[in-house]
Amino acid sequence: MATIKPFKGLRPPKDLVEQVESRPYDVLESDEARAEAGDNEKSLYHIIKPEIDFPVGTSEYDPRVYEQATKNFKKFQEMGWLVQDQQEMYYIYAQTMNGKTQYGLVVAALVDDYMNGVIKKHELTRRDKEEDRMKHVRATNANMEPVFFAYKDSPVIDQLVARYAKTEPEYDFIAPIDGFRHQLWLVSDGADIQTITNTFAQIPYMYIADGHHRSAAAALVGAEKAKQNPNHRGGEEYNYFMAVCFPASQLTILDYNRVVRDLNGRTPEEFLAALAEDFDIECCGKERRHPQKKHQFSLYLDGYWYRLELHDGIADDSDPIAGLDVSISSQLILDKLLGITDLRGDKRIDFVGGLRGYEELERRVDSGEMKMALALFPVSMQEIMNIADSGKIMPPKATWFEPKLRSGLVVHKLD
Repeated sequence: MATIKPFKGLRPPKDLVEQVESRPYDVLESDEARAEAGDNEKSLYHIIKPEIDFPVGTSEYDPRVYEQATKNFKKFQEMGWLVQDQQEMYYIYAQTMNGKTQYGLVVAALVDDYMNGVIKKHELTRRDKEEDRMKHVRATNANMEPVFFAYKDSPVIDQLVARYAKTEPEYDFIAPIDGFRHQLWLVSDGADIQTITNTFAQIPYMYIADGHHRSAAAALVGAEKAKQNPNHRGGEEYNYFMAVCFPASQLTILDYNRVVRDLNGRTPEEFLAALAEDFDIECCGKERRHPQKKHQFSLYLDGYWYRLELHDGIADDSDPIAGLDVSISSQLILDKLLGITDLRGDKRIDFVGGLRGYEELERRVDSGEMKMALALFPVSMQEIMNIADSGKIMPPKATWFEPKLRSGLVVHKLD
């Protein structure tokens, strides 16, 4: 069962939140963070992307960068740009995209739950990325950014959240860049806090939706601190890390599409002929045709869109991994026809999140940078949970959650 607790969040004053908040560290490059921060010294990028305080070209892994994160975090507290709440509480975080709102609870999740599998994973992590975030957590002694969890819906939590949603939020703003609405409520009432804690104690598992590297880093640093403390008792703040937990039914997963630089020596006609061994192919001309169901794909090649539908009997839908469209496209198109077997390392392939739209796929191909684009039907949250429950790992670049969590609304200190 899931163990969570309230915590004394470190937050911007209401009138400063829009100057402090930022996109997550891992969705933009250093030059983008530098441009977005501009001359705003209150931007959280100075803590989560502190290489922007150094000359252009400075590595984000330079030891001085982590030292700068520590320095800037201290400054934010001294200047009153981040202020710690006086009592432990939970926070309700709402995001609205295209008229749809999802409501999450900002909680302190137990490190041991990550270690023993109560918090379930569906992606592999890279050790170098884990180590980067571990250095950042060590330097700041805080979880500067939350991880993104899903849990199976609870009517009790839904009713409690709905009651708060009718009241005035602490924060309410439209974020730049994405244009989505973000709201935050404080849950400081003792009875409501107890209800949340007790209800989660009946939820068997939580699932990492986004932020596998942040989860791993936060948990590993917490475990480090436990080993280093001769008086460790288990209740210390470092035994917990910050997460936003959303009901699974509310989440939106977009398509995560592929663009490829060449056809592995084939002409477009030869490539389409080879595809026909496993797919029914329909030319849609210039019309953008989104896949409408599993095992349908959209291909953009030489200025034309094609709908691909997998032949009957090929997909093994009894296997939670083999039946995924990301697995089918990797096996039958990328590997079999294009010779791309390493999705993480092969420079011939790149990935485009669904929020960028089919316009971005066309742009990448029409510019000559890429030869073809392949659009997939989105993975479902149920598929992710089934894979996590089976103990298996999803193929790389399979999920794209939107909207992304904004950083800087709440920070969790480890002491």
